[in-house]
Amino acid sequence: MSRKLVVGVPDLTEGDKKQIIEAADRNGFEVEFCTMQEEALPADGEIVFSGSPDFAKNAEKLRWQCSVSAGVNQFKGLPVFENGTALLSNSSGAYGVTIAEHLVMMTLEMLRRQVEFAAAAARKEWHKPLPVKSVYGSRVTFAGTGDIGFETAKRIRAFEPAALYGVNRKGRNPENLFDRIYTQEQIEEVLPQTDILIISMPGTEETFHMLDEKRLALLPDGALIVNVGRGFIIDEAALLPELTAGRLAAALDVFETEPLPADNPLWDCPNLLILPHVAGNMTLPHTREKIVAQFLEDFDNYCAGRPLLRQVDLKAGY
Repeated sequence: MSRKLVVGVPDLTEGDKKQIIEAADRNGFEVEFCTMQEEALPADGEIVFSGSPDFAKNAEKLRWQCSVSAGVNQFKGLPVFENGTALLSNSSGAYGVTIAEHLVMMTLEMLRRQVEFAAAAARKEWHKPLPVKSVYGSRVTFAGTGDIGFETAKRIRAFEPAALYGVNRKGRNPENLFDRIYTQEQIEEVLPQTDILIISMPGTEETFHMLDEKRLALLPDGALIVNVGRGFIIDEAALLPELTAGRLAAALDVFETEPLPADNPLWDCPNLLILPHVAGNMTLPHTREKIVAQFLEDFDNYCAGRPLLRQVDLKAGY
């Protein structure tokens, strides 16, 4: 009986599928492509290429799942991964370009007051000019200096900020891009020096409510928070009064509860740009192509008995 690779990835092109089929044939695997609308997902795959945890819930033969997402919170608690029966990898490294551009957009929209101008345009009003801010001369802190933070910092550097600071777990400074690196334990030292805080950290126990009431209060008046990491990194209940009072501004692509409930007060909160978790996804062709390429690279590694390049440690959260 042939070994099976199950692919549950929407919006693959015929070219993507051809590459996957050729790699499977080369390594002695049968491929089954399935849609997420199917009531009964295949449970006989040795390998699953999909961001959905549903494949792993009843898959007795599963030995490796490659998720198309970078975050892996959705896989926590699944026995097949927790007990080591199957390996889990992610697609970290594929989203840097698209999310970096998204972060630059969100930052500039807030600094240049585009939320207010767009609202005026929707009312067919020719709004008078408003005071704006600039990345130029600002102190920008990146909470998270992995692929997303690094790619964004490269782009922000071109705007000539006063300083680029990085915050990460290990105190590393990738390619010496940042003027100074702080560990997560030192974040309270850099917050008072931060005009723009860009968050791209993964969701872990360490980052849960990392920005609580105390730490939000450390940010200078007028500071901007931009979050594409995980919603629960920010204590939304503590952020709300800061936004309402106009002391802080924020652009959020992620939230503690998603979709954001209709009765959540954030919908009516001033000084806030809300986006529905669209910074990443596979909507940019470059992202989809890189995700497929990374999977095929690790597929060959798996079949050759080599370590996976993007294996996830669920206890660490990434």
